[in-house]
Amino acid sequence: MNHRTKAPAAAPTLVWWQRAVIYQIAPLSFQDTNGDGKGDLAGIIDRLPYLEWLGVDAVWLCPIYRSPMCDFGYDISDFCDVDPLFGTLRDFDELLAAMHARSMKLLLDFVPNHTSAEHPWFVESRSSRSSPRRDWYVWVDPDRNGGPPNNWLSRFGGSAWELDHSTGQYFYHAFLPEQPDLNWRNPAVRQAMAGVLRFWLRRGVDGFRVDASAVLIEDDLLRDDPPDPKYDPKTIPPPQRLTRVFTDDRPETMECLAQLRSVIDEFPERVLAGEVQGKTDRIGHFYGQGQPRLHLPLNFALLDTDWSAVSVQAAIDAYLNAIPANGWSDWVIGGHDKKRVASRIGEAQMRILAMLVMTLKGTPFFFAGDEIGMTNVAIPPDRVQDVFEKLVPGYGLNRDPERSPMRWDGSRHGGFTSGEPWLPMGDDIGERNVARLQQDRRSLIWLFRSLIAFRKSRPALTAGEYCAMRSRDDILMFKRELRNDCLLIALNFSSQPRNLQLPGKAKLLISTALDRATEVIERQSILRGNEGVILEFGE
Repeated sequence: MNHRTKAPAAAPTLVWWQRAVIYQIAPLSFQDTNGDGKGDLAGIIDRLPYLEWLGVDAVWLCPIYRSPMCDFGYDISDFCDVDPLFGTLRDFDELLAAMHARSMKLLLDFVPNHTSAEHPWFVESRSSRSSPRRDWYVWVDPDRNGGPPNNWLSRFGGSAWELDHSTGQYFYHAFLPEQPDLNWRNPAVRQAMAGVLRFWLRRGVDGFRVDASAVLIEDDLLRDDPPDPKYDPKTIPPPQRLTRVFTDDRPETMECLAQLRSVIDEFPERVLAGEVQGKTDRIGHFYGQGQPRLHLPLNFALLDTDWSAVSVQAAIDAYLNAIPANGWSDWVIGGHDKKRVASRIGEAQMRILAMLVMTLKGTPFFFAGDEIGMTNVAIPPDRVQDVFEKLVPGYGLNRDPERSPMRWDGSRHGGFTSGEPWLPMGDDIGERNVARLQQDRRSLIWLFRSLIAFRKSRPALTAGEYCAMRSRDDILMFKRELRNDCLLIALNFSSQPRNLQLPGKAKLLISTALDRATEVIERQSILRGNEGVILEFGE
C-alpha cells in the first residue's frame, strides 16, 4: 500500500545505517538445515527471501566463530574462522554475497574483552610466567593470604579471579573462568584485535556490534569495588552485591573504543555499534567528543522503562538529552540477552511498540521473533542450557526463554529443524508462527512489514526532526518534520478508547490495526484501545 499522498520533501543525505532497520539473529535459534537441532549459516541463507519480504535492511549476527560453546559462542577460540556447528568460511562468504545481492548489510558480533581458555593465545600465556604472551591477559599474584588479589566479582557469580596452579598466579575473568580477559593495556593485544576487525572487513562485512564494550579495562591499582548499599540477597543476584566502580566504564576503555573506531574508519561506510548497559546518562561518552568511538551505542531505554505513555515519554526525552548533538540515536526493542518484551506488555501493546520504534528518529533494532510477538518460552529445569541460570539460579537470569527457536510454521518443531530443537519451542507454536501470521494481512507481522515500508517511503521518518508533544490521558504524541512534510504519531497506551485532540485537520495514513487509512480527521477523533496512528498534516 502506498500511503504517500504528495512528493516527499528533499531529505538530508544519510549513510545507510542511519536509514536502516536492523534485525538481530541468534544463529543457533534461526534455522537448522542439518537436523542437529541448532541453527546454521545455511539456514540463514534459506530464509533470506523472508528477510527481504519483511523489508529489513541489515542483519546483526550473534557470534559464529570457533568456540567450545561454554557461553553460546561468546567464548572464542579462533576469531578468524567459523565454528563447524554453523558451517564454514565458504558458507559465510556465500551468505554475505547473497545478502549483498539483495541490498542487505551484515554486522558481526565482535567480542574484544576476552577469549576462550582454549584460544592459542591463552594456552601460550598460561604456559609459563616468561611466556611472550603472558602479558596478553591479566595475571596477578595472590593476595598476602594466598587468596584472590581483590574482591572483584564475575558477572556469572563468584570471584573474578581464577588461580592457575602451575604458575601460581591468578587470571582475571569478568565472565566465566573459561573466558579469560585480554589485557587491553598491552599494545600487542590492541594490534591483534585490530587485525581481527580487518580480516572480516576485507571479506566485506558491513560493521560490528561490540560485546561488553564498557568493560575492556579494569583499575590498574586493583582497588576493591565498594558494596552496593541497596543490595538485598533475597531479590538481587549475588554478582550484583558490589558497585562496579573499578571494573566497569573506566576512562581507559574509551581510548580502546576510539582505536577500534579508527580501524572501522579505514573502510568506507562501515558501522560500529556497541553494547552499553546501565543508566541512560552514561551513554553519551560512548559516542566520543573529538575522538569518535561508537557510531551506535545501543540504547535499551524502551525495554528498561515502565510501559506507560508518561514513563516512555520521559525515557525518550532523557535518552535524547544524553547523546551529543552530532550523535545518531538508536532504539532496541529485543535481543538475545533481553526478556521478550511481548511477555511484559502483551501483543496488543506490541503493535504500539512497533509503531513507536519505526517512527522515532534513529536506527531501529529488533530481534528475530519480535515481529510475530514471541514471548518468553518456559524452560523445564532439565532443559536449561544457560550457564548463567546454572551458576546463579532462582533470580530470573536465565536467557534461554528469549532464545527459543524461531517458529516458521505450525508443525511440531515449527519448521526450525527436522531433529530435536536445542531449546523448547513453546506451547503456542500453532498460533504464533510466520506462515500463519503471513496469511492474516492485519497481523503483527504485517504491521512490522507495513511500518518498515512506510518508514522508507517518508524521509521525515528517517531524516526529519523529532518534535516532542505533551502526552496526556495515556496517549503518547510526537511529530516528525522535514521541511514541509509533517507527520504526527499518536499512540494509545491504554486498552480503553481515548479522545485524540489535534492541532488541525489531518489525514490518517496508517493505523496499528491496519484497517484504517485515508480518513480525514477534523481536530478530534477517537483512538481505540491499544491503537496507534500516523497522521499527515496538509499545507
